[in-house]
Amino acid sequence: MTKSPVDVCIIGSGAGGAPMALELGRAGLKVVVLEKGAHYRPKDFVHDEILNSRRNFFMPLPWEEPHLVRQGEQARYERSNAAWTANCVGGGTVHMSGYFYRLKPVDFRLRSTLGKLPGANLADWPISYAELAPFYDQAEAELGVSGASVPHPFAEPRSKPYPLPPLDVHPIAQELDRVCREMHWHSLPTARGIISQPYRGRAACAYCALCGSYGCEVGAKSGTDASLIPAALATGNVELRPGCMARSIEVDKAGWARRVVYRDPDGVEQEQPAKLIVVSCTAVESARLLLNSTSSRFPKGLANGSGQVGRNLMFSSFGESSAVFRVSRSQTSRPWLTAPGPFINRSVQDFYLMPDERFGFRKGGTLGFMWAHPNPIFAAVGLAGQGTKGVFGKALKDKLREYRDSRILQFEVYGEFLATPGTYVTVEPGVKDKHGLPVAAITLDRHPMDFAATRFLVERGEELLLRMEPDSIQRGTLSGETTILQHGTCRFGNDPATSVLDKDCRAHEVPNLYVVDGSFMPSAGSVPSTLTIVANSFRVAHHLVRKLKKG
Repeated sequence: MTKSPVDVCIIGSGAGGAPMALELGRAGLKVVVLEKGAHYRPKDFVHDEILNSRRNFFMPLPWEEPHLVRQGEQARYERSNAAWTANCVGGGTVHMSGYFYRLKPVDFRLRSTLGKLPGANLADWPISYAELAPFYDQAEAELGVSGASVPHPFAEPRSKPYPLPPLDVHPIAQELDRVCREMHWHSLPTARGIISQPYRGRAACAYCALCGSYGCEVGAKSGTDASLIPAALATGNVELRPGCMARSIEVDKAGWARRVVYRDPDGVEQEQPAKLIVVSCTAVESARLLLNSTSSRFPKGLANGSGQVGRNLMFSSFGESSAVFRVSRSQTSRPWLTAPGPFINRSVQDFYLMPDERFGFRKGGTLGFMWAHPNPIFAAVGLAGQGTKGVFGKALKDKLREYRDSRILQFEVYGEFLATPGTYVTVEPGVKDKHGLPVAAITLDRHPMDFAATRFLVERGEELLLRMEPDSIQRGTLSGETTILQHGTCRFGNDPATSVLDKDCRAHEVPNLYVVDGSFMPSAGSVPSTLTIVANSFRVAHHLVRKLKKG
């Protein structure tokens, strides 16, 4: 069935799609937003670990919508249970932790900074930090970001303060500040996508500690479901259709995108014609949609005449470690530890860029400090272990009691994930999802500098933790990747031979097709990318509104 034509059809309602919907709706354009997941309301966000952290609430079930992954081109694909794709109105912003960082000016010129690096596909951005900065300001104001800006060696330029003051923090934040001063490092307040006081009709944070993996029942977390989507719908020009899975984008003989073919919540195939089509499904899923949208004009996939759709896939390098403090010792030696408060909100970025390659890398990253997540089932599974080395019976109960009576200070590493020729996503026609679509097939071939940087940052974080005299240090991973942070599969640039999109995120080969999730990014940066995706979407929307008003 063919729907009535609209000005713009946006596929995806998360960090990329929602800003576009808001700005285009404000400009008076008729917009339809297709979202394959459900539209949850605050009443659905209860503190139930089994409900809210299970795959069929926020993520597709892996046997219904699988991804294939292999380590290198010579390996076989294996089905992955990793959390690749958010699946609800608001996308991954609904159950994010809300750590909001800006990229640094150096992130926009990585190729110029590092030079030609063997084994890496480095590229400078076709825009500068200065061009994106006003839209960072807009993103922080529209979403509602709390924080405080302090000077440090890699401080990005800012024209105005954060729109909201920082959240209250646990006294251990001051201990981290003290230790950093002793080490001649810079402890930074971590900006959060969580409002610290009432803001634009939303209630302030209730300090429940269940941000990551959970939706916010009071609307304080600044996901697009709580901030941008309601504002977009309030324009009267935006229609949101949840439960609608896009199957393909169809083009005419001239190569213009004319309609989105999708399945509605009842499984009925529908067609939505539009003058402009905006794709924002996450870097993996957007590439998959374009590669599945074949035609006589684009036999290798929509906008893929260059063969670059799906190439240069990047995630975020990941490492972690923890310090365990037993509360029983804290009344005398660590009185600050027993105070209440779920947030630490401290980061270290002294090693964001190294002056030379003495340690095997130059592009470093960020250390973000937090309390370990309070999910008891998740913790119990970790304590029990796996396989023949698992812990059972009384031994497990003893470990659980020790965990209950301890506070665990954790840090995570957000590191550069260098684009390589061997890391990419394609589609596998022989494996299909529940909608009958070929699934995403991901090949990973990490650059060795990623691992050198992550190890270095983990060791520096542990050095800081040891100065706080914990009872023990528990190292986590040194070589992981955060798969929910996705970038690069439709890189933007000035050369159509090496990029999919132009500087305004319009496809080089399809004049009315735009891609505004993390796919556009030539480099991943060394911070979570959510705020950057939102800011860039506002930038592209601003360009589009000006262009459309000129006819």
